[in-house]
Amino acid sequence: MHSGAMSVLVTRARTDDGVDLHVEVDSDPLADLTVVFVHGFTARLEEFELQRQAVRGRARAVLYDHRGHGASRKGNVHHASIDQLGRDLGAVLDQVVPPGPVVLFGHSMGGMTVMALARQRPELFGQRVVGAFLMSTSSGGLIEAGPLGMAVRIARRLHLLRPILVWLRLWAPLLERYRRRGTRIARAYYRHYLFGNEDVDPELISLVQRQLEETPWPVAAAFYRTLLDHDEHASLTAMQDIEVTLLVGDSDRLTPVSHSRRMAEELPDAELVVVPGVGHSVNLTRPEVVDAALLRLIERVQQALAA
Repeated sequence: MHSGAMSVLVTRARTDDGVDLHVEVDSDPLADLTVVFVHGFTARLEEFELQRQAVRGRARAVLYDHRGHGASRKGNVHHASIDQLGRDLGAVLDQVVPPGPVVLFGHSMGGMTVMALARQRPELFGQRVVGAFLMSTSSGGLIEAGPLGMAVRIARRLHLLRPILVWLRLWAPLLERYRRRGTRIARAYYRHYLFGNEDVDPELISLVQRQLEETPWPVAAAFYRTLLDHDEHASLTAMQDIEVTLLVGDSDRLTPVSHSRRMAEELPDAELVVVPGVGHSVNLTRPEVVDAALLRLIERVQQALAA
């Protein structure tokens, strides 16, 4: 642990297709390790505020908004893919993150982004990237079971899935124009899918709802296809020689615990943390558990670097 004079730098990273990404750097002149936080679908960098505080004095923090999210530019909707997000993360690493070892922390779609980068640039993993924290995420097969999975399979068999997704993207601007935010129906949806079976502070649910509903419908609709097609099982090979933590709530309805267990089979040396009673937003509902797991990962990374 150290105590440097920490300041916050607000800057931009330019992607390979010319989109400016909003980036914030908690600059610590004495930090030799950087944690890059990569947020989830329709969220923004503020979702990591508690973890940002947890690493102060132990590592530098870099946070950014995905394209079309938060304060970042939207770019071409046809480039809204996890593959592109992987390249965007690479741009942040190349242009903004100071020299030295890096830990990547990805939540949900952010974890998928980390996996995409591992496939695209495996040479970074083990050299530049020395650790990964994959929280409430999946390496593929998001829609495999349940009524929604059956509906997607039928739509694919009838060659209707692509037209449906195109229709949603075309109608998204009109839906956004008449969209109502903060509704009880949406709050009930977020309560069911983002939180677990235990009681949750209604204010926390409202906070998450406000954050997620800031992302416009056209942006969300543009990413639907890539979430359905996501398959990064092979990319986990690039992470086998770095320190990895997998963390998930056992009541996660979006990226169920089975997805993290499957990744753990490909990463047998990873620490797998299953948090009882909580859902997809585990970093908000159990921050003490997430923070402790992150600090353990940082300690393992620092021990490996010192060896």
